[in-house]
Amino acid sequence: MPDYTLEDAHGGLVAGVDEVGRGPLAGPVVAAAVIFSSGVPDVLAERLDDSKKLRPAMRQKLYDILHATPDALIGVGAASVAEIEQHNILRASWIAMQRAVLRLPRQPELVLVDGNAAPAFGCPAQCVVGGDAISLSISAASVVAKVVRDRLMTRLARRWPSYGWDCNAGYGTAIHRAALMADGVSPHHRAAFGTVRRIVQASVSPFSHPSAEQPSC
Repeated sequence: MPDYTLEDAHGGLVAGVDEVGRGPLAGPVVAAAVIFSSGVPDVLAERLDDSKKLRPAMRQKLYDILHATPDALIGVGAASVAEIEQHNILRASWIAMQRAVLRLPRQPELVLVDGNAAPAFGCPAQCVVGGDAISLSISAASVVAKVVRDRLMTRLARRWPSYGWDCNAGYGTAIHRAALMADGVSPHHRAAFGTVRRIVQASVSPFSHPSAEQPSC
């Protein structure tokens, strides 16, 4: 379970940052930044974890608790499909992270970033591989980013229902791939992704190479 060791070692305002949505075939990449300005309430410390390990109902509950906690400072940023195509997915993820930090009510003295590389934030940054299972601030950010992105994909699914985004959040599930074969790409697909191009060109089976990441429901 994640703890507050890294944050306590610094002693100042520390933001945990994580992103969601590098792997999907459609939709933006979303990042969140979370600062616990006065420590982590027990109700969160006992339940927070890597968002991928949590059931949707628990993620939603933690999201609501985080937003009801006055000392939890939250910023959210995103990079659009157009920005993903312009910059590539890694740099678009960094843009989303930078925007999330800039939207915090107070700017941090240190940023803990899930992963092995980080963009410039205007303050020191520390990369933490597997950070969403190590740092409570990063795990909180992963929950916020996941809930925000899943909600966005559910809204998009109302207009583009055949792709199943309300359940797969844009990842390359069998239903999503079959719809790409039948209906082609939407404006929200990452058309520059090789997987999307190959499926549309029917050069590979729509049911091969399943996504390594699990759908949302």
